[in-house]
Amino acid sequence: MAKKTANASAYASAKTGGMKNFEERLGRLETLGEKIRKTDIPLDEALAAFEEGIRLARTLETDLEKIENRIEILMNSTEAPVTENPELELFDAGE
Repeated sequence: MAKKTANASAYASAKTGGMKNFEERLGRLETLGEKIRKTDIPLDEALAAFEEGIRLARTLETDLEKIENRIEILMNSTEAPVTENPELELFDAGE
């Protein structure tokens, strides 16, 4: 079972260029965009940067959809209503 998890992690890491968190991947996408906009970049490098950028954009879009779904679930959850005066029995000293 651990081997499957390791393989899945390796695949996910390879799929995103080894970058783990959202901010790193977004930063990389911005860097690629700047690189592509340069006029002195060879066509093969521009194409490779564009392809990597498309892959990153798709993974970032998927991540954002997951985050939006999670927020929607949290916002629509009716579990545990918030009380104005929470009970703090643990903090009452010697009653």
